[in-house]
Amino acid sequence: MSNIKLIIEERPANIGNFMVGRLLPFREKRMVGPFSFIDHMGPAAMSDHENLDVPPHPHIGLSTLTFLFEGEITHKDSLGSDIVIKPGQVNWMTSGSGIVHSERTPEYLRHTDKMLHGLQIWVALPKALEQMEPEFCHVEEADIPNWTQNGVHFKLIAGEAFGYKSPVPVYSPLYLLELKSTKREKVNIGDYLFGESALYILEGVIESDGHIFEPRQILIANDAKLCEFTMHENTTVYIFGGEPFPEERFIYWNFVASDRELIEKAKIKWLEQTFKPVPGETDFVPLPNQNPYLKK
Repeated sequence: MSNIKLIIEERPANIGNFMVGRLLPFREKRMVGPFSFIDHMGPAAMSDHENLDVPPHPHIGLSTLTFLFEGEITHKDSLGSDIVIKPGQVNWMTSGSGIVHSERTPEYLRHTDKMLHGLQIWVALPKALEQMEPEFCHVEEADIPNWTQNGVHFKLIAGEAFGYKSPVPVYSPLYLLELKSTKREKVNIGDYLFGESALYILEGVIESDGHIFEPRQILIANDAKLCEFTMHENTTVYIFGGEPFPEERFIYWNFVASDRELIEKAKIKWLEQTFKPVPGETDFVPLPNQNPYLKK
């Protein structure tokens, strides 16, 4: 019997002036553990007059994780954070009761040719912490645990697994792992995983239960304890998951909550522009007329 419960194909989505590949949420699988949203950005080649410009927009009830493969993004938020995200670093912003942030091409790259490629991920907060005070954490690449096991290079971007713990301050049991192979290797890591689990293929090929899988697909496992597959040479995959919450999570635009009333309050607050602003920013993303994440 196959351990693959569901295969999700990357779907195009527009986040303003930038196209991304949406992986979660999906109509048949809204979340994997606490992971509620994943966008694959790029790879996008931008000329000297093209830039990423996502104006200030709000979040509640979640942590955002930005992990870049190529390019740089300036992150600014309503806590006063102002930092450039570079490849291999982890940007972790916890919205809690509410935070506002913008994402733009850094000033020093705005008139140059550049690339942008990475993952943007939302991790829902447990119910007891949905209204916590917002926080921000930036982790350098050198501080992220990494090791080699049976010829495969591992990196623990967030959470706990394999006896390692990432310095990213997560709020529920989860894991986000990067696995890279240079040659064909069999991987059997089910003993190290827990909860719900999924695998995203960034590049290369994997084999599982006699089937071949290629990039831009998420494979949802029936049982994380049976996580076994073969990586072909020069393959990169991301394994993510953790303990699911007992309550359903509702998603409207950039808001995640276990109670629809929290979302309604956040909508009104954004319409009235009473969220704490991002210092130095004057424009903003308007509230959409409909929920873009309820589409296929």
